[in-house]
Amino acid sequence: MNTEFLGKTVSGPFTIPSGIVTCSANIIQRFFDLVPEVGVLTTKSIGPEPRLGYREPVLTQYQPGSFTNAVGLTNPGAERSAELLAALEVPEDKFLLISIFGGSVSEYVEVAKILAPHGDGLELNLSCPHAKGYGMAMGQDPNLVIEIVSAVKEAVDIPVVAKLTPNVPNIADIAAAAIQGGADGLCAINTMGPECYESHGHPVLTNGKGGVSGKDILPRALECVREIAGVTDKPVVACGGISSASNVRDTFEAGASIVGIGSALIGMTTNQIADYFRTLTCDLEGKSEQAEALVRYDIDMGFRPVTLVDNKRITDDICILRFDRKIDIEAGQFIFLWIPGLGEKPFSALTDDPFQLAVINLGEFTEELMTLEPGTEAYVRGPHGNAVKPAPGAKIMAVAGGTGLAAVYQLARDFGNTEIFFGARSAERLYFLEESKQVSQLHIATDDGSCGHHGVITELLDQRLGQLSEEELGNLVFYNCGPAPMVRAAEAVERRFCSPDRIYNAIDYWTKCGVGICGACDAPDGRRLCVDGPFLDASDRDKSLCATDN
Repeated sequence: MNTEFLGKTVSGPFTIPSGIVTCSANIIQRFFDLVPEVGVLTTKSIGPEPRLGYREPVLTQYQPGSFTNAVGLTNPGAERSAELLAALEVPEDKFLLISIFGGSVSEYVEVAKILAPHGDGLELNLSCPHAKGYGMAMGQDPNLVIEIVSAVKEAVDIPVVAKLTPNVPNIADIAAAAIQGGADGLCAINTMGPECYESHGHPVLTNGKGGVSGKDILPRALECVREIAGVTDKPVVACGGISSASNVRDTFEAGASIVGIGSALIGMTTNQIADYFRTLTCDLEGKSEQAEALVRYDIDMGFRPVTLVDNKRITDDICILRFDRKIDIEAGQFIFLWIPGLGEKPFSALTDDPFQLAVINLGEFTEELMTLEPGTEAYVRGPHGNAVKPAPGAKIMAVAGGTGLAAVYQLARDFGNTEIFFGARSAERLYFLEESKQVSQLHIATDDGSCGHHGVITELLDQRLGQLSEEELGNLVFYNCGPAPMVRAAEAVERRFCSPDRIYNAIDYWTKCGVGICGACDAPDGRRLCVDGPFLDASDRDKSLCATDN
């Protein structure tokens, strides 16, 4: 379904709104290659300086298909973003729309000048409802909208699209102001609100309030598109609660040129997203309704209470937390632990009955866990991620470092016929050894030689694989979990003995939302660990144009 958009013929009439899924250059490149129906790729909003954004939780689901979020305009800053986007290979039939924001007219201009050479157009985020000093407050003032748009238009020579807030009495007035400033197109709508959603008596989002998205805002989105189309013939990028072919038809009838779909993609793997857009296109061509059935309305983001029973200190920066209940989790999956007021983080469960976590102090949240007192109430959501499915009868070789032992212990416990290779800097940093010996053949290495092999764990792995026959090697499958340097070193050894389609890696990338929407856990090849993994097939990485670590 080739579509004309701002002077370019693109491969399809769809985009993914800013901040949804396509939040990194790696992910964007993967979507260029795998999802032809998405003709316009919109980046996450980029500002003048790096922003870490808000602490997790940053997303919650208050009913199936409806969400609040407050990510906090997380981005690496304009200069670094320019470097990352410069490496993209943008196909002739794709339109790269770079979303930008600023706290003043001069900041919009500054960011626009830096990023314009790397995109086909700029989206001006004039509508973020939860970031103080940015977005919505600026987009509600027609005069300021005129000033921002005209200043950016004067500074760049590529099309400019103004993204508008629905939180105004008359969005047509704001649209007219953007057009007066020289906007080449308009985007509507951003999330509504902000609103607060509570669970167990606590606001879920660390920011307190967040923008509302998903099914609930579709009526307002359609209303806004109709109002905008009534005052301009400029192209309109429409988004907000769209999930089905009938929604898309209604959106086109309201006056849209490009249709953005975001919240409907929550929980989907990259391949599932590709299948969804293929099905949606077939629906539009054949007047059917099949795509809606692919939307993951079954995703559970609710929290279950747990009570801490024991906090066992291993070292000053390692502890094991034991809670009072069982959780249902399969090998390879992970959960989020939420402590209201402190935040949430993802963990592989060391055991599921009772529920236990291995924790290494890596920051504010995990430091707090080091001294958590028995009796503390916490909350768990999940499981998330894909359970692993080794071939029947396969011999599992599992390599772990740090908290990666939790994930590989699950494998040995659930499937048997496993050898675990566990490495640490010294003996004092080893934990859960006796339990691991009960379910696997355990190999230990320490950097200082205080326990097991004197050296790194990959040396011990290399030695062990060299002892095996060709027949034995042919029956192996590998699972590596831990810090990136260790995982990549283990993979390099394993590739000498087997094909990469039998190697699976789970690297400790930053995971924030757990349902594939924020893009924080992007692997170098553009897969998202939380939905495509966490264990990723090494042979798939070979196919990527971006298969190097960040």
